[in-house]
Amino acid sequence: MSKLEELLQGVDVEWLPLGACAVYEQPNKYLVKSKDYNNEYNTPVLTAGKTFILGYTNEKEGIYKASLAPVIIFDDFTTANKWVDFDFKAKSSAMKIIKSKDESKTLLRYIYYWINSLPSDLVEGDHKRQWISNFSKKLIPIPSIEIQQEIVRVLDELTSLTNQLTTELQTERQNRKKQFEFFREQLFRFEEGDVEWKKLGEIFNMKAGKHISSNNISKISNSEYRFPCFGGNGIRGYVKSKNESGNYVLIGRQGALCGNVKRYNGDFYATEHAVVVKPIYKINIEFSYYLLLLMNLNQYASKSAQPGLAVGKLESLKVAIPPLEEQERIVKLLDQFDATHTAIEEEITKEIKLRTQQYEYYREKLLSFPIK
Repeated sequence: MSKLEELLQGVDVEWLPLGACAVYEQPNKYLVKSKDYNNEYNTPVLTAGKTFILGYTNEKEGIYKASLAPVIIFDDFTTANKWVDFDFKAKSSAMKIIKSKDESKTLLRYIYYWINSLPSDLVEGDHKRQWISNFSKKLIPIPSIEIQQEIVRVLDELTSLTNQLTTELQTERQNRKKQFEFFREQLFRFEEGDVEWKKLGEIFNMKAGKHISSNNISKISNSEYRFPCFGGNGIRGYVKSKNESGNYVLIGRQGALCGNVKRYNGDFYATEHAVVVKPIYKINIEFSYYLLLLMNLNQYASKSAQPGLAVGKLESLKVAIPPLEEQERIVKLLDQFDATHTAIEEEITKEIKLRTQQYEYYREKLLSFPIK
């Protein structure tokens, strides 16, 4: 901080409308014509949103050469933006291509960092084109080009370090997940003769829940809406009444994430998009949860626009069932390992959040100038 304060001490800045420092170009000449994307093609098709690279096209004409001069792509409705320094084509005409009006006076990279330091001031339901109506009018502090270069250098280095650490943490998260999955798979390897092979329909009572109107579901739990409501992807919200009570496993049976497995002990409501699973034959409910989780049930979903998982299909699947004593041993080990895995996951998530906050703190310090 002392170095940053020394860098910025007494710096003179000129406050100008962003539109006086940056110009935009509509991407009409660079719009992709075909949606025949393939990872073997060379040219990325971009959106300014979170997805960023939608796919790759083999179109040869109308390619923006950002490899020669980087640009900012800016979503005119959401204000999402990305720095692009490689050749690309665009997906939507709502995206603006932003360049510095004069790089010798205002660095585009400096503008990029400054834009991303701004708090979101989008109004819900506002469909204005944000660049012209809003962003071009915002006052940006312009210090000398030497100060801009130093700010960009520091932020580039800090961005690189933050991304590197985040990548390492994400890799650690994936490694821990793989470790847990490997350990779980090993525990479910049984010798022939030590297990019974049964269909799921022979060991479970499996039934879909009941429909409930979305008007009767609250996103927030309170004294009135106190029962969790399970749908195809887990808990949808909370409702006033229950239709199940006890220790159950639930399987989502509709939607892109159908086949996901949850466990719940208590009072709850299950919609028609959730399958309620109750043991009826020599099987521990907690063992049932780990068993069904291991089966990757999504692979049995119908291949349609709205994937679904039929109860009849689930009931026909065969599984190996060890004795109850072995089930309890496996559950104990997996519960312990799951608790350790969850604790590590929480620490990694917390660390990523802290590093992001640290980055944003220093960026704000470097880009905050008093208005004189």
